[in-house]
Amino acid sequence: MPTRARAQDTLEYFERNLDAYLSDLRQLVEIESPTHDQQGIKRASLWLQTQFAGLGQLRRFDTDAGPVLRLFRRGSGPRVLLLAHYDTVHPVGSWSRLWREEKGKIYGPGVYDMKAGLLFALWALRYLSYSGQEHPNLEILLTPDEEVGSRSSRIFIEDAARGADYALVLEPPTGSGDLKVHRKGVGWYVLKVHGRAAHQGVEPEKGVNAIVEASRQVLRIVEAQDLEKGTTLGPNVVKGGTTGNVVADYAEVLVDMRAWTLDEAERVDSFMRGLRPLQKGARLELEGGLNRPPMEPTPESLRLFELARGVARDLGFDSRPGKVGGGSDGNFTANLGVPTLDGLGALGAGAHQKSEHIVKDALPPRLALLAELLTRLTRDA
Repeated sequence: MPTRARAQDTLEYFERNLDAYLSDLRQLVEIESPTHDQQGIKRASLWLQTQFAGLGQLRRFDTDAGPVLRLFRRGSGPRVLLLAHYDTVHPVGSWSRLWREEKGKIYGPGVYDMKAGLLFALWALRYLSYSGQEHPNLEILLTPDEEVGSRSSRIFIEDAARGADYALVLEPPTGSGDLKVHRKGVGWYVLKVHGRAAHQGVEPEKGVNAIVEASRQVLRIVEAQDLEKGTTLGPNVVKGGTTGNVVADYAEVLVDMRAWTLDEAERVDSFMRGLRPLQKGARLELEGGLNRPPMEPTPESLRLFELARGVARDLGFDSRPGKVGGGSDGNFTANLGVPTLDGLGALGAGAHQKSEHIVKDALPPRLALLAELLTRLTRDA
C-alpha cells in the first residue's frame, strides 16, 4: 500500500476514536498532579498504570518525586524511546473548571503541557494492537518531575537512552505546529552573598552590605550574556536583608541561564564559578549549574525529522525544523548522542498559564503522525 494511503487509514482510526481519546484525556486532566503534590502524583501514576496494563511489560520505580513508569513492548528493528511526563505546574484548586471546551479548544491544567501528548503514547500502542502493523522495539518512560528539572528521573532517562536508537519526545510542537530539533540548554544558579550586619544609624561603616554586593554582581552577570548567540542570563529572583535599620548581612540571587550550544553553556558556567567579591569583607557562594545540556541538531536527528516530515505531508500538513528556548527531557537523550525528535505532542498554546489549551481538530492528525512514524521507523530507518 502506498505510504499516503496507509497514513490516511491511520488518520481515519484516530478520527473514529477521538471521543474515546478525549474521554481518557479528561480523566487524566481532572487528576490534578502538580510536581510536589504527592497525592496527585500518586493518583495520576495509578491511573496511568491501569491504562497501560496489558500493552507491554510495565515496571514502576518509586523515587522521591513519585513513580517513574517504564513500559517495554517488543517489536522488530530499531529501539525507540518515547518520553513524556505527567507532572504539571498549576497548584491544586487554581482552576475553577478542570475541563472546558470552547470554540474548538480544550482548556485545563496540564492539558497542553503535556497530558494530551502523554496519551499519544497510550493510543499509539492501542493503534498498533488494533492494526497489527510491525513496530520497533519500544520503551515508554513516564516521569513525575520534568517541570522541576527531572532531578529524580534523569537517571532513568539516561539509562533508557543508552539502549535506544531513537528518542521521540511527546512535548507539544511549536506554536506554528513545527517539530522541534533544537532546544536551548538550561542552567540554574543561586548566588549567595554573605556580608556583615551593623546598625544602619549608629555604625554603618562596620557593616558589609550584601544587597549592595549582590546588585554589583547582578550587573556583572548580565554583561556575560551574548544575545547575538542567544545566550541569556536572567537574575530573576533576589532576596536579602532583615529590616530597614540593619545593614544587610545576606542576599541571594536566582539566575536562569539559557544557551543554544554546549560551548556557550560551558563558557557561562566557567564565568559564574569565577565570580569574586567586589567589596572588602564580602563572601560569595555559588550553587547550581547546567541542568539540561542543549539539544543540538545532528545529521542523524535531522534525518529523523525528515522522515517525520514525510509522514506529516502524507497526513495533509507540513512541519519545519523548529527551535525553542525551553528545555525538555529530550535534552538529556540528545546529549548522549541519541537522534532525538521533540514536539510530537498536541497542538495548542498557553503552557503554564490559565490560557493553557489544545486544539481539538488537530488531535487526529497529530496522533496519526506518531503512530505512523513508529511503523515507518521499522521499515524505513
